[in-house]
Amino acid sequence: MEFTRNNNRQLLSKIATNDRHGENTPYFEGWKAYDSNPFHPTQNPQGVIQMGLAENQLCFDLIEKWLLENPDASICTAEGVDRFRDIAIFQDYHGLKEFRQGIAKLMGRVGGNRVKFDPNRIVMSGGATGANETVMFCLADPGDAFLVPSPYYAAFSRDLRWRTGLEIVPVDCKSSNNFRITRTALEEAYEKAQRSNINVKGVIIANPSNPLGTVLDKETMRSLVSFVNDKSIHLVCDEIYAATVFGSPRFISIAEIIQDMDCNRDLIHIVYSLSKDMGLPGFRVGIIYSFNDDVMNCARKMSSFGLVSSQTQFLLAAMLNDEEFVGNFLRESSKRLAKRHHVFTKGLERVGISTLKSNAGLFFWMDMRPLLKEQTVQAEIELWRVIINKVKLNVSPGSSFQCSEPGWFRVCFANMDDETVQVALERIREFMHQGKEEDGVSEKSKHWRKQNLRLSFSSSRLYNESLMSPHMISPHSPIPQSPLVRART
Repeated sequence: MEFTRNNNRQLLSKIATNDRHGENTPYFEGWKAYDSNPFHPTQNPQGVIQMGLAENQLCFDLIEKWLLENPDASICTAEGVDRFRDIAIFQDYHGLKEFRQGIAKLMGRVGGNRVKFDPNRIVMSGGATGANETVMFCLADPGDAFLVPSPYYAAFSRDLRWRTGLEIVPVDCKSSNNFRITRTALEEAYEKAQRSNINVKGVIIANPSNPLGTVLDKETMRSLVSFVNDKSIHLVCDEIYAATVFGSPRFISIAEIIQDMDCNRDLIHIVYSLSKDMGLPGFRVGIIYSFNDDVMNCARKMSSFGLVSSQTQFLLAAMLNDEEFVGNFLRESSKRLAKRHHVFTKGLERVGISTLKSNAGLFFWMDMRPLLKEQTVQAEIELWRVIINKVKLNVSPGSSFQCSEPGWFRVCFANMDDETVQVALERIREFMHQGKEEDGVSEKSKHWRKQNLRLSFSSSRLYNESLMSPHMISPHSPIPQSPLVRART
């Protein structure tokens, strides 16, 4: 007896068959375009360069040197194998004491040692993705919502909503004030949710910002704390880029802000990770630090579904408690990020492309509004398709980050070597030169159409998640290039 796909889907759970993962958005489609045709300097020099992945690969040499000098930090070496049995057996949900101490020291250090974090409040999770979802499970019920200032991390739709059943209410921020989060914008979003009978349980922010690459100032952070305190809702601060700051102003943790504020600390929660600051996303180290005892205890119980392996904890405990290494790593990482950011943004400046002033993160916010034939999301996606299919660069359009102004793109710069940077800049230079030869944006648009670049896109489809194919599970899965990003003739 034959069953159709719909019949099979009826046998599965609502989570397995719902369309809230968000993998049909351009953010993930760009990854698939890269996966199907990855750039390689010799084997595939015409391939797509991955500039949509916020990964810090600039200091691997420092970690590799430390590993060679500290072989006893691993239970898989002759020097460390005597600890194998102790580490291989069951560990409780709290994690290794030395690991939690190392994490607490690092969190304090990246904040300038203005706050001392308690190792006993460190809760582990499988990366920041798992940490954010766990916090949502602890704070809200299906149907509840969180306010999220936009533009915000594209995968928040997946991390916060997919399995929890929560909703996101964007807080629109504008380029006119460099996308600053204002009390007025927060109030408008909150009141809009109230009018729609949506129960707002909190606000979640990323500081430093992904995708803007900026840090929040004290005034804005105090305003956020006052807002959630007045509304009796939660504030979750995603601080996973805290140590990627490479210029002024400095990073300020929310933990520092509340030290001298009269507020309900039970409403304040921090998500941290080693994926960005230390460049170790494959280690899947996510951290929850809550000032609320009930949240901390609940999160620790839930962490059994996504613990960090004891072998990883053991290695990182040795590394993070080596204060000389950590200090040198953070200083050198900042220098290298600053240099790479300068090379990229100055290269763009020379061809007439501006970027939002930034001093943190592994990316910058590129302003391509002058190249749009009209100020619409559809025009932004048309330009994005040209960049993906013709220029062969995977940059992420602002609409994937819920930016209210079309024409902004996030560009990641720390996940490639210097030679690839030059190839990417040369491709952009040629693209801009071609545009000038075509005498303006409108003529360039005609040129694109003459080359029969047809678009299988409509603005209504961009975030219509009901159209997501159920077999799309991971942006890293070996899936053929999606028709959403394929130029057709």
